[in-house]
Amino acid sequence: MKAQFWSFDVIFAMIIFGSALILLTFVWVNVSSQYNAAYGYGIQTMQAQLQSLQSRILTQGVPSNWNSVVNVTNTSTWSNVSVGLGTGAGGQLSQGKIAALVAMTSYNTITYEATKPLMGVGYDYYITINSGSFTVAMGLYPYTRNPYALQVARQSAVLNGMPVSVQIIIWTNKSFGVG
Repeated sequence: MKAQFWSFDVIFAMIIFGSALILLTFVWVNVSSQYNAAYGYGIQTMQAQLQSLQSRILTQGVPSNWNSVVNVTNTSTWSNVSVGLGTGAGGQLSQGKIAALVAMTSYNTITYEATKPLMGVGYDYYITINSGSFTVAMGLYPYTRNPYALQVARQSAVLNGMPVSVQIIIWTNKSFGVG
């Protein structure tokens, strides 16, 4: 009789231990895959958004006269707008669109945050247009905000008949890990 009682205890303990081991394995695999998805693909996501923004910046945007449609201080007028700084003539930038985007990004934090979807990015961004004699900056300057990760792209364009260099930085000061 004693041997039967002991074997029920062992079987019951093995069931509990096995269930706990299966549950722990499930949780470990789930958290590990979430961490890998968030961290492992974070840089790739930043690079993809940077490439998208880099190609979008020279387009006219939607509508092509978006800068005259939006009220730069009222984000509700920004629906159905996609920002592009181009004129439609290969590599030409529009001074009016640049001025509108500068106003939108520098008015306040709310308007800056509202420009991210219009630019097609989820991360913070900083764009400079430099000709040597002048520099125009849009977005948040990353180097005073302790960036965790950043991606940089440069391209050439033309503004008012002058060649300019456009630098685009996509950055974040948050970890890609599961939070």
